[in-house]
Amino acid sequence: MLEWDLNALFEDTEELETFTQETIRLADEFKQKYEKNLTHLNKEEFLTSLKTYEILNENTARIMTYVYLCFAKNTLMGDFYAEYEEKCKKIEENLLFFELEFCELEEAKSGEFIDFCEDYQFYLENLLKNKKFNLSQKEERVLLYLSNTGANAFSRLFDESMSALKIDFEGKKLSEEEILSKLYHSERKVRKKAAKSFTKALKKNASLLNFIFNMIKTELKNICHLRGYESAETPRHLRNQISKKSVDALILSAEKSYYLVEDFYQIKKQILGFKELKDYDRYAPLGKEANFSFEESKEIVLKAFKSFDSRFENIAKEAFEGGWIDVYPKENKQGGAFSHSATSTAHPFVLLNFTNQRRDLFTLAHELGHSIHQKLSYNVSFLNQDTPLTTAETASVFAEMLVFDYVKNKLKNEELIALYAAKIEDIFATLYRQISFTCFERRIHKESNELKKEQINAIWMEESAKMFGKSVKLTKNYAFWWSYIPHFIHSPFYCYAYSYAQLLVLALYGLYKSGKCENFKELYIKMLSRGGSLSPKELISVFGFDVEDENFWQFGICEIEKLLKEFKIKALKC
Repeated sequence: MLEWDLNALFEDTEELETFTQETIRLADEFKQKYEKNLTHLNKEEFLTSLKTYEILNENTARIMTYVYLCFAKNTLMGDFYAEYEEKCKKIEENLLFFELEFCELEEAKSGEFIDFCEDYQFYLENLLKNKKFNLSQKEERVLLYLSNTGANAFSRLFDESMSALKIDFEGKKLSEEEILSKLYHSERKVRKKAAKSFTKALKKNASLLNFIFNMIKTELKNICHLRGYESAETPRHLRNQISKKSVDALILSAEKSYYLVEDFYQIKKQILGFKELKDYDRYAPLGKEANFSFEESKEIVLKAFKSFDSRFENIAKEAFEGGWIDVYPKENKQGGAFSHSATSTAHPFVLLNFTNQRRDLFTLAHELGHSIHQKLSYNVSFLNQDTPLTTAETASVFAEMLVFDYVKNKLKNEELIALYAAKIEDIFATLYRQISFTCFERRIHKESNELKKEQINAIWMEESAKMFGKSVKLTKNYAFWWSYIPHFIHSPFYCYAYSYAQLLVLALYGLYKSGKCENFKELYIKMLSRGGSLSPKELISVFGFDVEDENFWQFGICEIEKLLKEFKIKALKC
């Protein structure tokens, strides 16, 4: 199956509407029964109310999952998406009081509830930790109703605009995914032309994309002011359940090792025989680039997962056979890739835009890693299911490493060189590029006023240049390439989570390959199965790692150094 089977959620829009109206009714009933009454409940009654609250939230997630997936397949369905956003706001409004009132309970009462509700302790404790950032119920209601016309609306506008973007290239109209795939072409003139064509298309939308970014920045600033957050990145750290100190340590460790990026690209420049390596040359293939069809990629992923653990293989098989994956680019389909966790009543859904490139193989592995993590997380209740971003990438990056190790043992000489180079570049993109993105966002969000595109361009170029050093020359065209990055719009300060996960996984994968942890597989799958029911620090501690230790990140960087050393040796042999 090459497209989603959404029947796992709803058979049709009629069933969707019936379910939505019933959930609206139940949410209203819930509010009537429990609002301003939590303090009078006993332990058993509170647990009942909490489980009902959870069911209603899961119902809402099921509705919006279906609606969002329809929109992702066809971004012209914005009116359909907006219709159900509004309906779900009615549900959310009736549920709004619950967490707020819990946080206002007397300490003895809330402590009694937490002790009794064993499966929800971490969730309830987190509510209390963030209590100081809550507004009044009336204020929260206003923010809830305005959300669809604020950042969410601009995110939708961004998605619709980028999906509709058509890039002129050699007499054809290409999508974003198709033009970016040209940057991996073996011929330099094709890469250069693709970069120019993409830049030209982005510049046509410059005013719109610049305005969207400014509105995202402005709303976040206002939210931080209203809630009393220290900075624009504070709410992200809280959701990720880590401290700014640990993020600073991560960024510092990465910046100190930027020399690895410069070292690699200097070698690449020599191998390619270029006097200068331009930004559009970064992904130029070395050696003999291997292409993989979807069927070939499917077979590789299943075998790689099986070599690790049959549970990985079985979930991936279920995904391939059960309509979990929408594979190929289509007119008006959302770009990029994702795995949507949906709800335990269905299964995760994976979006791809597969173009038979080597990187598509690893994207497939990455997103299926997410799906495996999400599926295993159904083991805990819905309120504990979602992992913070800092651990959400754990299985996805691990899955990529499994596929890399499997494929490298099947290739020789020039194909092996190509694979190593591509893998190192993928790691750089996941680690160093995301750190560069985060430093860029930090500077953007520190500016109190709206920024002109020329100002954003300058900051973008300065932060990008730090990563490459003297190894890559950034052209003028590259200055506007911040404007197509979706995470800046959808989830400000999301990007460092990729870096966090990359180094974390490299440390974990190094431990796995060393054989020093005999029960690694059981510990690892158990960690994934806990979802977000424990903090990242607690989840990782079972492996003997302390993510708050500044020296921890060096474990991952050492693995990169090993990989780069292997690449140098193999490159010299060829």
